[in-house]
Amino acid sequence: MRALYEVPAPAKLNLFLHVVGKRPDGYHLLQSIFALIDWADTLHFERRDDGALHRHDSGDALPPDDLCLRAARALQSQSGCGLGADIHIEKRLPAGAGMGGGSSDAASTLLALNRLWGLNWPLSKLLPLGLSLGADVPFFLGGTHAFVEGIGDVLHPISLPEQCFAVVKPQQSIATKDIFSSPHLARSNSVAIVAGFPAHNGSELSGETQQGFDPGFGRNDLQPAAEALSPEVGQALQILQSKFGNSRMTGSGSTVFARVDGKEGANCQSMTFAEGLPSGWVARMCRSLEVHPLRGWADN
Repeated sequence: MRALYEVPAPAKLNLFLHVVGKRPDGYHLLQSIFALIDWADTLHFERRDDGALHRHDSGDALPPDDLCLRAARALQSQSGCGLGADIHIEKRLPAGAGMGGGSSDAASTLLALNRLWGLNWPLSKLLPLGLSLGADVPFFLGGTHAFVEGIGDVLHPISLPEQCFAVVKPQQSIATKDIFSSPHLARSNSVAIVAGFPAHNGSELSGETQQGFDPGFGRNDLQPAAEALSPEVGQALQILQSKFGNSRMTGSGSTVFARVDGKEGANCQSMTFAEGLPSGWVARMCRSLEVHPLRGWADN
């Protein structure tokens, strides 16, 4: 195999995000639902026989040592592979958005190079390598929506009904470290129990099945800190609240989203709501994915 083209790296939304504790080393303990959506970067890989790794950016230049290159180097080093790659990135996901764009790119890089280099590593071998790159990377390797705990590294696969979301990224980005060091950081009084979200019937998480989805559960405990750091976050939340009757921030970036229900949700792809948004803002209608498009690229 000489090349792999049109490799997707989809984003995620945090349908809720609760801060439930803090480890002795300072890392916050979280609970969240990560949902895959159809807004994605696209990557292209061409094999090199000289072992060199080069990234080529289609659009705005990315940082010189991004997660894609770090992922490629890590896989190359851990596997002892002498092959290299030219990695082309069509970056569509905005930076600093809280949608896991860099982590998703890294996961798709690991999955693609595992195939391109003929390593045939199982998923169980890729997951710890992904975790060494970032807490969100194992989620994108796992291939399904997930109930997430720990620092984002404990994953329980779940299924979610198809949904439509209006997603807005204001021009301003927020550094994760600024949010977690903010005096406005909220903390949930109690941990979420599985029966609270997304099931109503008291069933436990089991495999990838869930029933009784409650889309309005919980909140994002990072949102008050983000609103204090960026008035644009509060403005975006108000816009979506007025249009769709609900709004919430995702992750630790500045992106906010709203569920779109009823007839509007059924016509998700044909809807537009970007008119009148401030200059420099990015808006898109997104559908949730059933599974990650690269699921099955590494055997369990």
